Amino acid sequence: MITRRKERGLRFILGAVAVFLATLYLRNLLMPAETFTAAADSEDDHPQLTQAWVSPPAPIIAEHLFRDDGLLEVDPRGIHPIFELIRRAEDAWAAKLKRASTTLPRAVAEYRRRYRRDPPNGFDDWWRYVQKHAVQLPDEYDQIHADLEPFWGIEPTDLFKVRAQLEAKVDSYTLGKTSDGMVDVVNASFAPGKYDQLIKGSENIIDLLSDVEEFLPDFRAVFSPHDGPNRLSDYFVENAARQAAAEKRYVRRKDLPKINPVGWISACSPESPGRNKSIDLNGEPPEKTTKKTFIHDHNLATNPCLHPRHFWHHGHFLSYGKGPNPERDMVPEFSYCSSNIHHNIRIPTPYGWVDDILPRSNDPEWDDKVDERLLWRGSSTGIFHSKKTRWQNSHRISLLRVANDLKGTMAILSPKTSNTEPVGEPIEVRKARLNPGIMDVAFAGDPIMCDPETCSHLMKIFPWRRRQSVQEAGDYKYVIDVDGNGWSGRFKRLITSNSLVFKATIYPEWYIDRIAPWVHYVPIQLDLSDLHDALVFFRGDASGVGAHEDLARKIALVGRNWSKTFWRREDMVAYFFRLMLEYARLMSEDREAMSYIG
Repeated sequence: MITRRKERGLRFILGAVAVFLATLYLRNLLMPAETFTAAADSEDDHPQLTQAWVSPPAPIIAEHLFRDDGLLEVDPRGIHPIFELIRRAEDAWAAKLKRASTTLPRAVAEYRRRYRRDPPNGFDDWWRYVQKHAVQLPDEYDQIHADLEPFWGIEPTDLFKVRAQLEAKVDSYTLGKTSDGMVDVVNASFAPGKYDQLIKGSENIIDLLSDVEEFLPDFRAVFSPHDGPNRLSDYFVENAARQAAAEKRYVRRKDLPKINPVGWISACSPESPGRNKSIDLNGEPPEKTTKKTFIHDHNLATNPCLHPRHFWHHGHFLSYGKGPNPERDMVPEFSYCSSNIHHNIRIPTPYGWVDDILPRSNDPEWDDKVDERLLWRGSSTGIFHSKKTRWQNSHRISLLRVANDLKGTMAILSPKTSNTEPVGEPIEVRKARLNPGIMDVAFAGDPIMCDPETCSHLMKIFPWRRRQSVQEAGDYKYVIDVDGNGWSGRFKRLITSNSLVFKATIYPEWYIDRIAPWVHYVPIQLDLSDLHDALVFFRGDASGVGAHEDLARKIALVGRNWSKTFWRREDMVAYFFRLMLEYARLMSEDREAMSYIG
């Protein structure tokens, strides 16, 4: 029988042993792994401790797939892809800024390296303008090269004939240098009663060129007055011209390949996904991969030859069904925007340009903006809405539908992850809980571009609001920009604000080489399949949970700074100046004589 004294003694001994073991356990738990490794290495008779106490290796994070079509395909075992997209974009942008030429000889050498020819005559005058006005990234004008390069393969006398025929056609105006050396309208061809309406676009262009007209050689350039591009390419014609240009020879107009019209896909290469799809816009679009995707190259992502679903999701394509016939020639016509399947020469369009949002009180600082929903207000443009048109899937209609749908669920990548842990599989979220809390998307004013019956139908199925003032719009942290009848004229104003801009388009614009998606704005696919994932990543769910608002604020403010630094009037003049130097040489019978030797 155990006495009380013995029982107390036994309890004391057991307690002491427990304290000792607990102390030893905590010591081992808190000691760094390398300490255990070193201690074990010093004990020859206990080599097993080295392996026993080393921390297990961190889980391997998978790499996402960066596809050749401009999309990133998400691997759930990787980090949230937006972390990676931002990091890569920031690194690439910093490298681009760092390598920019700082002297005329370096700029000439870089030009020759990129384009394998001398710069155009007047390049030194252009350089002086760039230096005087602190124009950034003086080497980044690849879009000019891309637009003009196929014309280098065409005999100049043939280009003269095409231009003369173009000037005679209705719906164009021609700018050139007059006898007194000024840039002005030298020809116009419009339908009766349309002159005053369609010539207005020339006024701001002339105003820009007037800053440098004394340095411009004689030229004669034909412009389309309409919002969208109109010169659909034939792949085989354009490819023959580009190949001739690459080989520094000409192909005569009569020797260009004969076109085989197949509508929109006439512009696509035989190996492209677009060329291998049957374009029946009355049917269903090609199936989209079930894997989550984001844009990593916005230019490639706008190309309908790489993404044939675009034909089913944009009013520009839906308006013409299978598509028009391609051009039999390479037609040197300038336009306010262009696409990857047109060969219109794009310009720095001054329409919608603003230096700043004034008064500044209309655009509060990021932290003072009170509405965290995604804002869009606009008209029902982009396609004519009637029983005879395919408006149901057009780009603005799709935005209204996606943002206001309350039925069912949608799969969203969880934003509640750090940049060191896997993003995981998407989670199902009820649209009725998500959309009202994160979206404020509606048509503004009254329906337009629709017949009476369809206008009435649109009023019933979509939300309509009064038009907002700039001050009211300034309260929103997140805004989205989408195309209208052509390119969007509001992007400049939006990116000049302190708000984060999401942008979906099919029109790569003149500044494509001079801006960085994920650094200055958030690129969104045309079908909006990544819109909710991107928005939820930055602002969190309907309650704000999982937000990465620090990254949203950063992109918004860097975007505004970019607008104030890279999209000034002087930047548009510099682009136009260089474009017209290149074009004047291109349209010269002796192109070599129009080159700058230095």
